[in-house]
Amino acid sequence: MRVEDAQGQPPGIPFWLGEAPGRTAELSRSVSRLRLDAEQRLETVLEQNKATGSQSAQTDTRQDLAEWIATETGLTDSGAAQLADYFSATFRALGVIPSQQKLVLERFFDESGGMQLVIHSPFGIRLNRAWGLALRKRFCRSFTLNYKLPPLTTRLCSPLEPSTRSPLADVFHYLNSRTVREILIQALLDAPMFGIRWRWNATRALALPRQRGGHKVPAPLQRMESENLLAAIFPDQLACLENIAGDREIPENPLVQQTIDDCLTEAMDIDGLTDLLNRIESGEVECIARDLPEPSPLAHEILNAKPYAFLDNAPLEERRTQAVYTRRAGESSADTGLGILDAAAIEKVCVEAWPRATNADELHETLLLMGVIDDEEVRQLGEGNNVSTWPRFAESERRTGKLATPHSFWVAAERLPMLQAVYPGCDVEPGLTAPPTERERDWPRAIAVRELVRGRMEVIGPITAKHLVKFFQLSQQEIEGALLALEAEGFVLRGKFHPAAQEIEWCDRRLLARIHRLTINRLRAEIQPVSIAEFQRFLLAWQRADEEHRVEGLDGVRAVLESLDGYELPAAAWEPEVLALRIKDYTPAWLDQLCFHRTASVGDDSLRRRIRMAGPCYQFVEPGIIVHLGSTLLTWCALAADSEPVGFSPDTQHTLETLSRRGALFFRRTGEKSDLLPRELSGL
Repeated sequence: MRVEDAQGQPPGIPFWLGEAPGRTAELSRSVSRLRLDAEQRLETVLEQNKATGSQSAQTDTRQDLAEWIATETGLTDSGAAQLADYFSATFRALGVIPSQQKLVLERFFDESGGMQLVIHSPFGIRLNRAWGLALRKRFCRSFTLNYKLPPLTTRLCSPLEPSTRSPLADVFHYLNSRTVREILIQALLDAPMFGIRWRWNATRALALPRQRGGHKVPAPLQRMESENLLAAIFPDQLACLENIAGDREIPENPLVQQTIDDCLTEAMDIDGLTDLLNRIESGEVECIARDLPEPSPLAHEILNAKPYAFLDNAPLEERRTQAVYTRRAGESSADTGLGILDAAAIEKVCVEAWPRATNADELHETLLLMGVIDDEEVRQLGEGNNVSTWPRFAESERRTGKLATPHSFWVAAERLPMLQAVYPGCDVEPGLTAPPTERERDWPRAIAVRELVRGRMEVIGPITAKHLVKFFQLSQQEIEGALLALEAEGFVLRGKFHPAAQEIEWCDRRLLARIHRLTINRLRAEIQPVSIAEFQRFLLAWQRADEEHRVEGLDGVRAVLESLDGYELPAAAWEPEVLALRIKDYTPAWLDQLCFHRTASVGDDSLRRRIRMAGPCYQFVEPGIIVHLGSTLLTWCALAADSEPVGFSPDTQHTLETLSRRGALFFRRTGEKSDLLPRELSGL
């Protein structure tokens, strides 16, 4: 495509949404093989380092992988090192490098407290576009939410709301190979690709006029006429969705059928998606789910995708991906703890979520929230307060009592019917009477257990199902059923949240979002800007001007010149003001020795000479002296040769022409021939 300046003319294209060819299936397989080989290489090196007890395992794996990549692919050393760092960071974050044999699904929180879902599937843009559209349609039907998914050649991205009612790993099984084609056909009808290909096919079939009255039909009018034709042939496509129940019926029209076929086979790869779903269902493809505090390095590409990478035409400002915090590209997130939550953040959130009671009224409110508490927790709630008077207050007011269960729970009168449904036949001391509204309410046992677990999860933080079984003295099946019901509501999430967790843990979604936030804040605090004073101290130490960081001897002179290589200073300032300040017991013979051995060279830089104004008269700056290292001298000379020549002032140019024409002249004769005053000539 070639474009030129429109010279202020109004736009003639009603939309700007095109498609570009994506990565082919052959290239995608090659990328997958490279990832598999890199993963095997990383695993091998890590096992060797563990066997030998190497302390620099991280550095060894990167160096070995960089050397292997440079040998296998022919990349430069810098490119191989960058790719090795990219793969190493991904491996440490996810525990695996995604490939066509290992699909990875990662979930993380964004800045708004919501969650994002990224599926790493390196199958190319055609297959990922089909998977993304079908997955979005399934989300809409299952959760009544219209997600915006950007598909790229290697991954998909989608936001997740609290009403998403399924475990993370179940996302791989949302689609079925037998029904995915019908779902995808219904999904593509709402995508911009259908309208674009409909106009193409209608124009090629001469169903739409290209010219009228000897003039080309403008693009906006062509689009309107194509919609009129579509409304006549396929009225459900443009009909109001409030009047359509179920799927839209596809008419038996060659234009419509050809457009759908083009979308399924050209823009997307329905056959490849069906084959992938068959492999997932048969277990040939390994599906891995990960919960992360922030996106992995592989997810950065899709989070920063351009608007045309999405499956709809919404502006970039409306994308939920803009609310995701990512680190700078040069940082290795995995090396600083990506993939695990901060243990201090978990402990802090658990302490903050645990209620505090300063009197009996607050104790009663806590019992309404948590359902039940034991004697030890009563002491924790009233830590620092007089808790001995609370039981007497409860007995006199008949608001709380002690449930005679194997665990001896304290319970509020309002929660007594719920507890009696969970622990039938238990006694309460003293005898409590529930309010009339609560006595009339029917509590099925499963619902009562669910609400009892809900109250505990709101204040306890990440916890395993075994811990709840031990606390409530209920069966494992009942507790897991309650947790699954709460997960279906989006109230709790499962995962391994503690750094050393071995079993699946459950956590309240709100508390988990706070833990993620504190983890991110801790990581951000590591890169806070320093104060001006600290930065100044660093500069003095780095430039070796600080007395404690001064260098010694000939090697010290060489190190100082290396840091000042190419810097221009007046000749009189180099040794007394620069070198002597940075080198202990500096001797001028050291610089002479370096120049004699051609380790360094001294010269001026005429390209950097300037005349600057200082008040009403000109102030002439002494030409600077530059000390070059021998290893960089050729580079500086090449840069000087490529630089543009410096323009001379008119007086300087006239004097130069006079000397070129007359040859060497004394100062007085030069002034006479160039018609310049001595003061003006001496300043040139």
